[in-house]
Amino acid sequence: MRIRIVDAFTDRPFSGNPAGVLLLDSFPDDAWLQNVALEVNHAETAFAHRLPQGGAADWALRWFTPATEVAMCGHATLATAHVLHSTGVHEGPVRFATLSGVLVATPHEDGSLTLDFPTAPLTPVEVPAGAAEALGAAPRTAFDTGPNVRDLLVEVADEETVLGLTPDHKALARYSERGIIATARAEDPSRGYDFVSRCFFPNVGIDEDPVTGSAHTALAPYWSERLGRPDLTGLQASPRSGLVRTGLRGDRTLLTGHAVTVIEGELLA
Repeated sequence: MRIRIVDAFTDRPFSGNPAGVLLLDSFPDDAWLQNVALEVNHAETAFAHRLPQGGAADWALRWFTPATEVAMCGHATLATAHVLHSTGVHEGPVRFATLSGVLVATPHEDGSLTLDFPTAPLTPVEVPAGAAEALGAAPRTAFDTGPNVRDLLVEVADEETVLGLTPDHKALARYSERGIIATARAEDPSRGYDFVSRCFFPNVGIDEDPVTGSAHTALAPYWSERLGRPDLTGLQASPRSGLVRTGLRGDRTLLTGHAVTVIEGELLA
């Protein structure tokens, strides 16, 4: 079967967030899916198969890190939609049946895709004791991001602080189910982004995720409230880096970006 590696939330190879993508006839057993994800060894590997016509969704979609299945993943959804459209397997908006409900990916003439995801509910919490030491910076605020995202969102002093973080990943694991999203307002919005972030997910086997779509379902409402605009652009400032355009639409968040297929091969196992 064909397997592809797609860089998501970027328009050039070797940046953004790489995801494995496999289009299947049906889902094999979970152990096989997890073994493939471990073999691919990217932040996520997406597995999809076509559903019967006339239902609420067009394709079933699941996501696995090298360590576990996850309930929501933006970049691997974008990567899967890119494969479906770039190969001509599907035209127009595609509806994915997932653990987070039906998620829609809509293609645009410029090659970008927009994902329609549930907005993460943000609940203010006290900054946990020891979190500043584990992260390497003192959070100004902290928020629980709800059952889909499962992170602790923290704002730190400024963009320079986000860029300079060198966290203790093992210590971070105690503060949320998945990990920590660290963010700050952009120092200079004329550079093309309104806020910056970095995402550390030690509890799912990812010390730092390159570009995280699901995290932006929490970042979008956080920064839209503070900046007074529903449509923003976030820079996830990992070593690979990538841009996510966000559109807050009440209980839904739109995530827009490009994707590039960089590897295509045959899975023999």
